[in-house]
Amino acid sequence: MVSEYIATGEPVGSRRLSKRYGLNLSPATIRNELSDLEDAGCLVQPHTSAGRIPSELGFRIFIDALAQLREVATDDRSAILERMSQLRPGVDDVVREAGRLLASLSGAAALVTRPRTDVEAIRELRFMPLRDRTLVAVLVTKSGTIQNRIVELTESLGDGELERIHNLLAEVVKDRTLADACALLMSRMQSERGEYDVLKRRAKEMLEGAAADDDREMIIEGQGVLFDRPEFADSEKIRGFVRAFEEKQHLLALLEQTMIAGGVQVRVGSETNLAQVPDVGVISAQYRTSGVQAGSVGLIGPTRMDYAKLMPLVAFTAHVVGEALDRGGREDDE
Repeated sequence: MVSEYIATGEPVGSRRLSKRYGLNLSPATIRNELSDLEDAGCLVQPHTSAGRIPSELGFRIFIDALAQLREVATDDRSAILERMSQLRPGVDDVVREAGRLLASLSGAAALVTRPRTDVEAIRELRFMPLRDRTLVAVLVTKSGTIQNRIVELTESLGDGELERIHNLLAEVVKDRTLADACALLMSRMQSERGEYDVLKRRAKEMLEGAAADDDREMIIEGQGVLFDRPEFADSEKIRGFVRAFEEKQHLLALLEQTMIAGGVQVRVGSETNLAQVPDVGVISAQYRTSGVQAGSVGLIGPTRMDYAKLMPLVAFTAHVVGEALDRGGREDDE
């Protein structure tokens, strides 16, 4: 029943089920079963003369029954491996390209968060003056991720002071997370007091400012692919999804929950807490770098998605993203 609705997007009647699936049951018997499922809240009937469609509860039962993920489709697997192997971490935007590829293979919009810099080692950190007492911190991680962060200072920097701080931080930051670099600098400030105390204090302020401005970036790719689906003949539904894309914090919270729960997570309808989009499904999985949770990959689309196909696709894409980012870190070491 659910598979038929996912495939066609049309309400499913007893006669179609009987003919299409060769059930050894009469249409009347099937109608009675469908009526019982409707009474249980698993199906709804849009119109009295129409067939039935799965409710949110019906989709949830169906998704939970897919506990054993099937293998990702061979063609999809080949496409992902080929494209990701062509990317050069640190040169190409691995995370964004993964989102574009996932959207094109799925027919839904892809959601991808960049790696957490609090668990990623830093390759390089530079500060550039933006205005008086305001700097832009440019972080390049070992996986090739580049982030810009605003750092506000309590005092203006003196002539030549910024370059001296860069020299001081070069050895402290390299191959460490920002948190580890801050801790190392603090330790050295306590044990190595002398003429560089003021410089170290300024460097510590800048490091802490860069670490504090850790707003997670989420990339959305494939909205155009999503809106080509027949469900979006309804302009109000398009507006609802556009509003959801604009309020990225809600979507980011969904992906962050994946980081906590692990595995492949699927949320439908009200489970997403996207009040402006009642007919919605979100599939997500975490990816790991250097053995730790680093970010999430997901898909968002109408409730009528092919979960049996897309759940393993999201899981495989997340795995390959982590491998690609790790490859960038290993190449940097070499």
